[in-house]
Amino acid sequence: MSQDKGQQMGKRIGLIIGKERDWPEAFMKVVNEADDDVSAELVKLSGTMMDESIPYDVIIDRISHEIPFFRVCLHHATLKGSYIINNPFTWSADSKFFGIALVNQMGFTSPRTVVLPNKHVEKEMTPDSFRNLVYPMDWQGIVDYVGVPAIFKNINSGGRYAVYRVHSVDDLIQRYDESGTMTMILQQIVESDRHIHCFVFGHEQVMLLRYSLTDGRYFPDILPADDALGRQLVHQSLALTHAYGYDVNMVEFVLKDDQLYVINCTNPAPVMTRELMTLEQFDRCVQKIAEVAVSRVKRPLPQRSIFDHAHD
Repeated sequence: MSQDKGQQMGKRIGLIIGKERDWPEAFMKVVNEADDDVSAELVKLSGTMMDESIPYDVIIDRISHEIPFFRVCLHHATLKGSYIINNPFTWSADSKFFGIALVNQMGFTSPRTVVLPNKHVEKEMTPDSFRNLVYPMDWQGIVDYVGVPAIFKNINSGGRYAVYRVHSVDDLIQRYDESGTMTMILQQIVESDRHIHCFVFGHEQVMLLRYSLTDGRYFPDILPADDALGRQLVHQSLALTHAYGYDVNMVEFVLKDDQLYVINCTNPAPVMTRELMTLEQFDRCVQKIAEVAVSRVKRPLPQRSIFDHAHD
């Protein structure tokens, strides 16, 4: 990212993506065909120099939770004046356990959840390094609190990797022993066939989709936002997204016996494909995120970062 913004005609949006193709290609087409004096393209990265200028007014991040180098480059881009969707400093501090604790702090309902110590750490340690840890862990007490079957999953926000269902103490210990250096949580399963994913765009617009676990895709209808359930979903989704300041987010709910449970309160890079969604749902995601990105190009909001106090 070495070309100076001032040398460019118009404004630029850069995308940092993984293997996905549907959404990035559709997004760039929408932005580049609009008459907004704004263009969109894939960011190209190599070794990044500390005084390197950034040619993008806005960068949309879809993969830095999996590739640490990209996250470091995005931290640097904020220093150079780019607006990042979503804020890489917030995302770096985000975790599924903090999110669940926040859900309860805000008065919403979540499954019972426990965060577990790492099985291994990447650095050389001695026994004294772990003097704060109680050992052995009370595995039975943990299982009694959460209940089984339960979900054992990686704590990182974004994506759905390293997710397992466990049915007993022995099952949990086996999965824990296989978890390596990952930080994992054990979470109560709320058995229900009503899973609802709420896509939040630009701090204010919400699309409510019901997800089919059987089919592995969304139901074709978009749920109404103006009935009692819709208003509750919108309120909780917006409140949680505002707490993080994310421009794009997906909040995951389960509905059981008229009670809403927040399963995951953040997903800053939700999956959006034509295989997963109807054309209407997919096109809405493309259009709404394009509107948010172009709006941030023209009227960027303040974006907090680690160096804010340096300007006080």
